[in-house]
Amino acid sequence: MDKLLLSLKIQINEKIFVKDPESSILGKKIIEESIILIDEIGFEDFTFKKLGERIGSNESSIYRYFESKHKLLLYLCSWYWGWMEYRLVLSTSNINEPMEKLKRAITIVTEKIEDDSATLHINEGILNRIIIVQFTKTLLTKEVDEENKEGFFLVYKRVINRLIDIIQEVNPEYLFAKSLASSIVEGSLHQHFLKDHLKTITNCNKTSTSTDFYLDLVQKTLRN
Repeated sequence: MDKLLLSLKIQINEKIFVKDPESSILGKKIIEESIILIDEIGFEDFTFKKLGERIGSNESSIYRYFESKHKLLLYLCSWYWGWMEYRLVLSTSNINEPMEKLKRAITIVTEKIEDDSATLHINEGILNRIIIVQFTKTLLTKEVDEENKEGFFLVYKRVINRLIDIIQEVNPEYLFAKSLASSIVEGSLHQHFLKDHLKTITNCNKTSTSTDFYLDLVQKTLRN
């Protein structure tokens, strides 16, 4: 998979950025270091001024790529879900048995992410931590309906729709495939968060993972 990822170009909605950060060394540096800095200090305290100081560049140079830190976060989330979709397709394409395909898909979207080393300027393990904590902030805004119309969440919805299709393969009569699929994707992020910060209200831990929970839940739900 790493060799394939080396040539992978995640397609991001062009309305999210001013200039494609993948088009220059500085742009890639902005992406690389913003991931690390957001993880270190949190999105609330993250500013383009602090990022500029970190990369040794003027704050104004970052605005040539992104008009706001909200748009930068949207970019990071879009990249993550595009990368996740690629892994999902690659890992399930040769599996014909529906339940086995679903189990593999659930594993992909719920497992703990490690840096794959193929994308040198993006540490997927750190980015995953950002998605767990920050992704809902891209959705829970007054602009969400307009941004949805602009297609900002299209790749995220594609990941969920791929799960919906597999769930319907497993049990075409199940009435809540959409709700189940979105609950798996969104809920797994929440379970990872609880495991790290509010341990007393989740069964997920080092030995019982979010993946274990959703595999158990889905198999019992669709079997019934």
